[in-house]
Amino acid sequence: MNNVFVYCEIEGKTVVDVSLELLSKGRKLANTLGVQLECICAGSGLEGIEKQVLPYGVDKVHVFDAEGLFPYTTNPHAALVVNLFKEEKPQICLLGATVIGRDLGPRISSTMHSGLTADCTELEIGSFDMATLVDGKTEKKHYENQLYQIRPAFGGNIVATIVNPEHRPQMATVREGVMKKEVVDPNYKGEVIKHDVAKYVPETEYVVKVLDRHVEAAKHNLKGAPIVVAGGFGMGSKEGFDMLFELAKELHAEVGASRAAIDAGFADHDRQIGQTGVTVRPKVYIACGISGQIQHLAGMQDSGIIISVNSDPDAPINAIADYVINGTVEEVVPKLIKYYKANNK
Repeated sequence: MNNVFVYCEIEGKTVVDVSLELLSKGRKLANTLGVQLECICAGSGLEGIEKQVLPYGVDKVHVFDAEGLFPYTTNPHAALVVNLFKEEKPQICLLGATVIGRDLGPRISSTMHSGLTADCTELEIGSFDMATLVDGKTEKKHYENQLYQIRPAFGGNIVATIVNPEHRPQMATVREGVMKKEVVDPNYKGEVIKHDVAKYVPETEYVVKVLDRHVEAAKHNLKGAPIVVAGGFGMGSKEGFDMLFELAKELHAEVGASRAAIDAGFADHDRQIGQTGVTVRPKVYIACGISGQIQHLAGMQDSGIIISVNSDPDAPINAIADYVINGTVEEVVPKLIKYYKANNK
């Protein structure tokens, strides 16, 4: 009761990375609150699925294994989560900000009459006081152990902290790569509960059938690349990005882009790094012509070494960069390419 829950998204018979990342964060939140961490695994042919999640510190694994639960469809998954939550009454529920999480989260939130904050970049436990006007009089109320749901707002110009003091569960979605995946104990002991799916999902919820399913592999490995060369609006054009691809080839790196560069058509959308793109944690991040707005910093600020190439010495990204090269990208990037070509032989 009143525990922290994570809905684990499953592709085939594998728990996806964003869910494992949320288990790591959920474990920390549960430790702070002094409660248990529980997770939901729903799909088909899930024998032994608990071995994938228990090492992340899960105290209780709820397994729903039935043929109609994979591929994912909204109604049966929403029904089983809502009916389970009515029994368990969790105080926090975390989901990945994926196509599935963004479909399932609002359905659960609406049915449970709870709040839901999308695309959080940080989750913390805190307390606060709130004053309300009742019958013309101001009444103050203190709230303990609330989930602070933190995310950029107003186009990334500010960071907002959102709380749901009165309704449960407190729900949030988080993008892949935002939280760090950390194994607590490879032999962590937790309880595994295999539920009778029919008790939670009426037969009428299987009205939608998936006739064909196509999953397209990613064109690049931006999230897992050890070195990322990223360009912003300061690259000037799509041709300007050709320099970055040449530099990335010499460094065996991947090319990313800021939202401003994507909106200008300089790079493909799947290369976007930031709050509305991919979150990366490479060993080396080279930012070329990127100003460094909050929205972009949210997707790369945990990189090992950050190198900024910028003609503006006061660019916000310079404040978090380990090394700053003050100059135009047209001047600096060709020199970097020339140097690495000469030294990679």
